[in-house]
This record gives sequence, structure tokens and C-alpha cells, in this order.
Amino acid sequence: MWIDTHCHLDAPEFAADVAQVAERARRVGVDMLVLPAVAADGFDAVRGLAHAHGFAYALGIHPLFVDRASEDDLQRLDEALALHRHDPRLVAVGEIGLDHFVPGLDRERQRRFYVEQLRLARRHGLPVLLHVRRSADALLRELRRLPVGGGIAHAFNGSAVQAQTFVDLGFRLGFGGTLTFERALQIRRVAAALDPGHLVLETDAPDIPPQWLYRPMAERLARPEAGSPRNEPAQLPRIAESLAGLRGWTLQATAQRTRANALAALPRLVPLLAEAGAAAARLPAVDAEHESGR
Repeated sequence: MWIDTHCHLDAPEFAADVAQVAERARRVGVDMLVLPAVAADGFDAVRGLAHAHGFAYALGIHPLFVDRASEDDLQRLDEALALHRHDPRLVAVGEIGLDHFVPGLDRERQRRFYVEQLRLARRHGLPVLLHVRRSADALLRELRRLPVGGGIAHAFNGSAVQAQTFVDLGFRLGFGGTLTFERALQIRRVAAALDPGHLVLETDAPDIPPQWLYRPMAERLARPEAGSPRNEPAQLPRIAESLAGLRGWTLQATAQRTRANALAALPRLVPLLAEAGAAAARLPAVDAEHESGR
């Protein structure tokens, strides 16, 4: 069974067929998704989707959304974490972090929201899902001051030294579609060399499409009417093939290792898996290569 540790199932791209997206994922063995919130207004949506489809969720304020967040949203997050503290499907605080890639963002406001959400994670005893985009050193600096109960550095794209520092602080690193591009040399080197106990898989769907779904900018501009194939959690087993190839693992071993690592990063997933496994056993067998688009 595969675990997609980061999927935005509440995104508008999935609004028309979310049930079919969830079914396609399960038919290729992706039985658990972790659905992170990105804004306070989305807390109820991710929680509702997790309960409706048997998945897990996290609550947090994404760094790309802090400029439009109100000062009361941190209080709303604190209250939601307290209200749902006994909800077994609430597994983390996230998606939180820092984004130093997008120009024009207020970095100090990002930092303040990040720090306050680390404090909330400590208060509520939850791991965190970190947004890391050209911001690894700044994230690590705050984590040294305010250590939390681990979690996942989502869509990791830093150096080997930064990767090891996250590991030393109790984190697993998330790898997804970027790993499938042969030109992503640094990420592939890190994924190939990292201690096997600290790798997890994700799709970040509908974002970060794998190589076989990606359309170059020139093609998108030339044929905008064609759109782009949508990334979705059913792509995870094929993404895992890239990791397996880099590590010299079988696909089964890759599933076992990354699943165990996800459970270590997000311990509240453990009791959910028996339920997910029972549901999966009731589904008819389907050819995974066909369902993942190969």
C-alpha cells in the first residue's frame, strides 16, 4: 500500500470529480492521502474530504497565503487544532513554511506566521508539513530554536547538507514529480544517497507534475487550448519507480520502506491504515500500469 504524504485534494482542479480521483488512487494501491490545508478558510474542506474518503489531513497556513491571511487566522488555527484534537484523521500542522522563490512576498510576515505555527505544533503535540522553496536554511534556523516533533520537509529541493540537517532534527524528506526528471540532478543525487529511513513519497497533486505529464512552456503557449494533463495521486506508483531505480530497490521494497517512513513521520497515520487496508481489500484487482497512465 502506498501513502501519498502530500496531496491537495481540495484544489479547484479536483472539484468536478474528486470521488473518481480518490477511486483511481485506491485502484493502484494508493490507499492513504494526507491532505494539507493552505488557508484558514480551507480547514473545513480538507477535514470534510478526509472523512468522506477515508484519508488524513493537516491544518495550517501556507506561506503563499499569509499575505492575504488575517491576524485572527492564527487564533482560528489554534482553536481548530484544539477542537479536533481527538479526531484520528488530524495528523499534522501544515502546510506551513517559507517561500523565498516567489518575488514580492513579505518575508518577515512569512517568518512570523511560520514561527507561530511551529509554536502551535509544539503546543498541540503534532508534527509539521513544511513548504521548502529556496528557504531551507531559514526554516532550519527557526527549527533549531523551536524544535517540533518532526514531520516532513515537503517537495525537498535542497542540498545534501541541508537534507542531513533536516534528518538530524527528526524530519523525513518528501520526493515527488521532480524526481522523475533526469535533469533534476541535485534532487536525484540526494534521493539516491539519503539514509533509507528518511524518504517519503508524495505527488503534491495537482501541482508538480511528473515528467510524463509535463508540457514545456513553449508548447503551452503555442497550444493553450490543449491544457495540461492533470497530476493526481494515482501517479504515485509510477513516481515511485523513479525512486526505486535510483536506489536499486524493487517496487515492493520501495513501497514498504516509504510507507514505514511515512508512519514514523506522522504517527497518527498508524491506526488509520488498518481501516484503509480493509477498504482496499474490497476493491477488485486492477492493472496498476494501466491505471497510472502508462
